[in-house]
Amino acid sequence: MKIVIPGGTGQVGTVLGRAWTAAGHEVVVLSRRPERRGEVPWDGRTPGDWFKEIDGSDMVVNLAGRSVNCRYTPTNLRAMMDSRVHSARVVGEAIAAAAEPPRVWLQMSTATVYAHRFDAPHDEATGVVGGREAGVPAYWSYSVEIAKAWERELERADTPHTRKVALRSAMVMSPDRGGVLDVLLRLARLGLGGPVAGGAQYVSWIHERDFVRAVEFLAGREDLTGPVNLAAPSPLPQRAFMRALRQARGVPVGLPATRWMAELGALVLRSDTELLLKSRRVVPGRLLDAGFTFDHPDWPEAAEDLVGRVRGAR
Repeated sequence: MKIVIPGGTGQVGTVLGRAWTAAGHEVVVLSRRPERRGEVPWDGRTPGDWFKEIDGSDMVVNLAGRSVNCRYTPTNLRAMMDSRVHSARVVGEAIAAAAEPPRVWLQMSTATVYAHRFDAPHDEATGVVGGREAGVPAYWSYSVEIAKAWERELERADTPHTRKVALRSAMVMSPDRGGVLDVLLRLARLGLGGPVAGGAQYVSWIHERDFVRAVEFLAGREDLTGPVNLAAPSPLPQRAFMRALRQARGVPVGLPATRWMAELGALVLRSDTELLLKSRRVVPGRLLDAGFTFDHPDWPEAAEDLVGRVRGAR
């Protein structure tokens, strides 16, 4: 197949591109700063020569959007919103203009669309969209609005010959440097991998190989459209999540952190505490109902596999 990945230079794009190139597919990455073979320039908001890459392609997987690993200032939040909305809109325009449109458009979204919740998991049918929770920072609702606006552009796109799926993805765990697992392992090695603010908040995640397999599964299922949760079926509280990661890494102790300590650490790392404190208890209802099986459904085993691969690579 010819697969076009707008915004494919980040962690998730690297995971997908590596797997599909190895499988013999032609992978074209649309990038604001193309540096490698197979990368084509675009600005993520206006039509251009890159339209011809989508015309005649088999699949588009749009991952474009400013990283959420930043301080949630008004400027950064607006950049996160605009980069997602504008890129999804112009990808839709490219597909609509194509003489031979791709058969499927997989649009990245996020599990952050769901409410901060401890009592029950969110699947696509019964999950509660966030934005109205009591007792959480007011700006958390903006992250939900970003996710909703992202998916709204997908829905509005006039692409009658292209099936559309929104990938409500949890954190993708890969052994690559600079990814979320790399950051968590660094904290664990420093003795900081303990519970944060009690550690009751749920962590949803997916192993990189299951992420690739799930995307391929969705690409091949003509009956599946709309939002689909990409998350392992066993989310777990942050304290248990980090305990399993420490055990896989051979780190016996992880110091706990209070909420104010998490705020200070996020400030130093130029990140935001929503990434640590929001409870994301998300399960893959539609994937499981469609017959998808996970190779890595449980975090302790997945952590052992990933940490072993990190050690083998380094």
